[in-house]
Amino acid sequence: MARQKYLNNRDLLKQIHKSKNTFSSYIDEKYADYDIILPSVDKINIRSVAKAKRNRADRLQKNAFYEAQKRGEKVKLAEFAINWKTIPKTDLVFRIHTFEHIPEEPGRKKNPKSEADHHVRLYFPPFHHYAFTEEDELILVGKSHWEGGMENGYFSANHGRMTNELGKMFMKLCERYGGRYNWRGYTYNDEMQQQALLQLSQVGLQFDESKSQNPFAYYTAIINASFTRVLNIEKRGQNIRDDILEMNGLTPSYTRQSQTQADIDAKKK
Repeated sequence: MARQKYLNNRDLLKQIHKSKNTFSSYIDEKYADYDIILPSVDKINIRSVAKAKRNRADRLQKNAFYEAQKRGEKVKLAEFAINWKTIPKTDLVFRIHTFEHIPEEPGRKKNPKSEADHHVRLYFPPFHHYAFTEEDELILVGKSHWEGGMENGYFSANHGRMTNELGKMFMKLCERYGGRYNWRGYTYNDEMQQQALLQLSQVGLQFDESKSQNPFAYYTAIINASFTRVLNIEKRGQNIRDDILEMNGLTPSYTRQSQTQADIDAKKK
């Protein structure tokens, strides 16, 4: 029996990218994939261009390798190696994180601490895509949170959507995490999973590819925080119920009884 495939960072990154593209507009679909992420246009120089070429060569190599594997071919990654120096400069796409095209929203945050706090709330950090023309001119070829052309389009924060596949991945992550030995015994495990899924649906696209290529760890941390939050809320509720029961001379929960006995045993020692 073949082993059931679980999640990996490559598939997660692919669905994150597809989801963000539904919120974006490009002058041509070939500009939807980026080769490097930079903080500003000023960072586009000889070094970043060379890095972008290497990234593109690596991506094309891996894509060709995975496609061959899907066809059932027995191949090695090295067979699809591409010399990055042969990649034309005009093929490169640069993603620049910027709020230039995002409307401001004064007062959204009482004490704004970042540039994002001064603008409309978004599902993920906004960006522009740039590319070189044959004349070596750098032009704007794409915008996130945008509909229409680069000059005659308009800002739109909610027209996109998370892909169904990414939603299924989130569900699988929550289910697998809820099945861990330290969580599966709680009677409110379903509530933990639901809370985690809600949190992922709200902040899942906030993952920043420029800082990490490990969305699995990012999402796991969100799920763990959600599970812990529900656990703490339930514990507080249980403590209140046990206090009321004891005040009325009734038997508290087994957890309270065990803790009381443990405290008595500790004092005897």
